[in-house]
Amino acid sequence: MKIYGIPQSRAGRCLWMARELGLEHENVPVHFRATRESPELVKVNPNARIPALEEPGGFTLHESMAINLYLAKKHGAATPLAPASLEEDALATQWSFWVMTEIEKPLLTLLMNTLGMSPATPDAVAKAEADLARPLDVLEAHLAGQDWLVGGRFTVADLNVASVLAWARGAKLDLSARPHVEAWLKRCLGRPAFKG
Repeated sequence: MKIYGIPQSRAGRCLWMARELGLEHENVPVHFRATRESPELVKVNPNARIPALEEPGGFTLHESMAINLYLAKKHGAATPLAPASLEEDALATQWSFWVMTEIEKPLLTLLMNTLGMSPATPDAVAKAEADLARPLDVLEAHLAGQDWLVGGRFTVADLNVASVLAWARGAKLDLSARPHVEAWLKRCLGRPAFKG
């Protein structure tokens, strides 16, 4: 199995998933600024974006959340990572879509600004912070009564959401006002497969 992309990109979440599942994989390190220069990647993902997955036998898939949901279901059936029911599958999908639509864009704005890669105006920073408030409150309320997002255990839902919220560190986003989110994220990012 090949996973295209560098760990410092959205491919990092797919590499994390492969490690959680103990899957043998090759990381083909295509930088997000050089995707069109990789004919091998373009064959796997005609959009010329990372990450992309190529399995033995020729099956290919792109979009990081789709890759992770697929890997969990295909290779994680005997593990706690995979959904154990149709309802858990739906909830894992819900949280994966939620983090992409509610959290990723404003958090990426803050991250890129903090790193100096794409400086934002003070108004854009304030808007990004304001846009994060409500979804972070939703996550805080959800985690107030449980340690994990779905099924009382660390699953693909936690991995997918935490892989985006991990950017909070680089963005210097203070999560202390949301102690359940902060503790949950620490548990997720403390996993050996993430540290790898």
